[in-house]
Amino acid sequence: MCVVYAVASQKGGVGKTTSAGNLGIELARKGYKVLLIDTDAQGSLTSSLGFKEPDKMDITLKTIIENEVTGEEYDYRTLGILHHEEGVDLIPCNIELSGLEISLIKAWSREQILSKYIFKIKRYYDFIIMDCPPSLSLITINALTAADKVIIPVQAAYLSLKGLEQLITTIGMVKQGLNTRLGIDGILITMLKKRTNYAREIVDLLDETYGNVVHIYKSMIPLSVRAEEASAEGVSIYKHSPKCKVAKAYADFAKEVLGNV
Repeated sequence: MCVVYAVASQKGGVGKTTSAGNLGIELARKGYKVLLIDTDAQGSLTSSLGFKEPDKMDITLKTIIENEVTGEEYDYRTLGILHHEEGVDLIPCNIELSGLEISLIKAWSREQILSKYIFKIKRYYDFIIMDCPPSLSLITINALTAADKVIIPVQAAYLSLKGLEQLITTIGMVKQGLNTRLGIDGILITMLKKRTNYAREIVDLLDETYGNVVHIYKSMIPLSVRAEEASAEGVSIYKHSPKCKVAKAYADFAKEVLGNV
């Protein structure tokens, strides 16, 4: 059975894309078949995996969604799927998705277009992980409607917590009206400066506010320049710096995710 995750946050710069990519690659390292889907028009996941200049790509997630909207037949098994050297497949995204989103407003069952594609492709994978836009857009709603579980990265900072309540509310609304199987797998604390009192206060506040209703992963991703360097190189943290603390943290996080399946 394939498990479909949406990695979602209302705020950018919280390690969402880095977390989606490294989780997928760690699962692939463990022998699972993994498909990563970049649903953010900025193409951050695409470029962080080494596919530079995504805006110049001709075939992306936008192409797939267009085919699903029009009902045009296409080879969904291969169209747009790129193969990364570390064992994951990727459906890239670029700025063209922003223009398409406007036209989706008039589409029939507009919240379920991505679900139609994932329903067909999921038989070929153990895990599908979608990196969502940092907003509650129609594309994000599509991802939540297609997902089984949501992973919410939260930076250890007060501003990162502000949009969390609205995101959790939105997930509840999608579960009630569009996707009854949807659940929150957990909140992942990222970019943590463990030795500061400020960071500890944030962690305590998060646990106090949400710990009784939402699972908070025990694994926390420390702040490190290594993660940024890996993204710039287009590889995972495991290939860039396999013995660093970030690599260990993401490996531990992947174990927790597998433990929740």
